[in-house]
Amino acid sequence: MKFYLSILFFVVLINYYTLAQEKVSLYTAIPNSTKSAEALGEENIPVLYTYDLPGAKRAVLVIPGGGYSHVAIQHEGHEVAKEFNKHGYSAFVLYYRLPKDENMPVRKIGPLQDAQRAMQIIRENYAYDYLGVLGFSAGGHLASSLSNHYNDVKIDNPKGTDLRPDFSVLVYPVISMDDAITHKGSKANLIGATPPPSDLSYFSLEQQVSQKTPVTFLIHAQDDKAVPIANSLRYKEALDKKGVPNELFTYTTGGHGFGLINKTDDRKWADQLFKWLDKWNGRK
Repeated sequence: MKFYLSILFFVVLINYYTLAQEKVSLYTAIPNSTKSAEALGEENIPVLYTYDLPGAKRAVLVIPGGGYSHVAIQHEGHEVAKEFNKHGYSAFVLYYRLPKDENMPVRKIGPLQDAQRAMQIIRENYAYDYLGVLGFSAGGHLASSLSNHYNDVKIDNPKGTDLRPDFSVLVYPVISMDDAITHKGSKANLIGATPPPSDLSYFSLEQQVSQKTPVTFLIHAQDDKAVPIANSLRYKEALDKKGVPNELFTYTTGGHGFGLINKTDDRKWADQLFKWLDKWNGRK
């Protein structure tokens, strides 16, 4: 009997850890690209890793950070998806294109195209009741861009699929393009060192909040030197002004890039997040 139980446990583990074996290409023909898929190389092709949990009614699109210079897909992607699976959510991890002039005619919209396309794929192929987005750092900027520019569709959308997330989770996010508080590397990589005022406004998400911005949960450390907590504070202020329900979870220490676990504090932000999500489940 113990032998069969051991085999069963092993099979369960194998099933759990191979949930992400499906890697879905976002496009048959990549839009806003100057090169073929072969010429781009695998590192420049956007894909979606699926952690679909059978029977799940709730799901999240996970967008790792990396300053728009790389994608921190392990500790801000795959590990996060597995945590959501444990709490009954399906999860999808986005490996998005980095904004590069050599690959894109219009580099500043490349990441947003991929985020919109990921949301489109999930909406059109799955039947979740509640689908949100979670982003870290520059991925938080992209998640917030999706949460506010969902109607400014940058991809083909013949079915008119709703690209708006039902909730937004932003972990030490880059929010503003204001030099006083922005992450200058993310800003330069996305829109350049001296962008026009229209780009500064469009990609400063505290300026784009509306009453239709999804309910939002923010996480930030007060001693974050890379992306100052002022980013989250400005966004929260904008949400409050528009009457959008939100919560800000703060750490005194922890800096930037801690992912799921802030080793300087015993509290786990994910514990509070899932309580908050249970409260807002289905209330959009």
